[in-house]
Amino acid sequence: MAEFTGRAMYLQIADEIKRQIRNEELAPGDQLPSEAKLMRDHDVSRTVARQAISRLREDGYAISHQGKGSFAALPSEGATKRPGSEYEQITQHLDQVLHDVRDLARRMDDLEAMVRQQSSGS
Repeated sequence: MAEFTGRAMYLQIADEIKRQIRNEELAPGDQLPSEAKLMRDHDVSRTVARQAISRLREDGYAISHQGKGSFAALPSEGATKRPGSEYEQITQHLDQVLHDVRDLARRMDDLEAMVRQQSSGS
C-alpha cells in the first residue's frame, strides 16, 4: 500500500507504476494491474484506480485496449504527452530526493526517540 505523503493517492499509485517501468520491473507490453487489483492492493476506490491508470496513459506509461486492459509503455511509444529526456531525468532525480528525505526523516525520528529515552532514563 502506498503511504500517505500529502499527495493524491492516484498520483502515488501512478508514480509507483512509472518507477517500475523505468526500473524495468515492468517491460513495455506487460499487462498492468487491473482496476480491481489496484483497489485491493492500495485500499482505494474504483475512481482512484481509474485516475491512476488515466494518469499513466496521459503521461505515456500505459496503453489501454478495450476489453483487454492496460499495458506498460514508455513515453516514446505513442504517448499523448511526450516529456523530453530532461524531464525524465528531473523526475527520476526528484523521486530519489523524495526517497532520501523520507529516509532522513525516519532516521531523525529514531534519533529523537533515543534522546527522549535517554533523557527520561537519566
